[in-house]
Amino acid sequence: MLKKERQAYIIHQLDVHNKVLSSNLSGVMQVSEDTVRRDLQELSDEGKVIKVHGGALSRSFNFLYEKGNVVYAQQGKKIIAGKVAGMISPGMIVLTSGGTTIQEIAMALPTDLHATFITGSLPAALAYMQHPTVEVIVIGDRVSKHAKLTVGGDAVSRIGGIRADLCILGINAIDREHGVTDNDWEVVQVKKAMIKAARKVICVSISEKIDSCQPFQICGLQEIDTLVTELDPLDDKLSGYRDEGLEII
Repeated sequence: MLKKERQAYIIHQLDVHNKVLSSNLSGVMQVSEDTVRRDLQELSDEGKVIKVHGGALSRSFNFLYEKGNVVYAQQGKKIIAGKVAGMISPGMIVLTSGGTTIQEIAMALPTDLHATFITGSLPAALAYMQHPTVEVIVIGDRVSKHAKLTVGGDAVSRIGGIRADLCILGINAIDREHGVTDNDWEVVQVKKAMIKAARKVICVSISEKIDSCQPFQICGLQEIDTLVTELDPLDDKLSGYRDEGLEII
């Protein structure tokens, strides 16, 4: 790849996955990690990415999400939010991760909904707090500056004491062979605990993340009940997941 192609690829991966690892980029682009680091440094100097140890973060993911902000694939995320909002019944206890799709869901909730939302995501908690009738519970522990999510042993332990009706996970990648995967080890541990703490697990994802894989597995497809995307449920891209027994919405 030429430098412009590499850097365009890096930015696209950040748009889709919010975080990239230098080691992964090196393998995919078939260049040295030194070359990747130089690309990331140049993009960082231009204000296009946030360079961190071992990789980079999306600049858009680093700011609190508000109406009017430019969000990648926002229209698709709004479609997902509308679908998921209709799946939440009054009185439910709902455990959620974070991410811009989750925050769109918070803004799509019916204004008269009475339910309890539990999250370790600070931006998601703030979004739920704007709703007039939902209760908000924040899971405490150390906050990952990268994910804006509480992580660590105490967070995992607290989640283990929850019995939620729904777990709504914003996911980073999903494919039929590896299931749901992520590129942040600490976030993976939190999401594993969330799955175990709920009677039903809903994964929400824009279609670009489907058939992609990250280094760390969260769960296999058999641990998911429902996959919600912006696509028509009968779209050919989703047929393999229907074959695996997932409810597709």
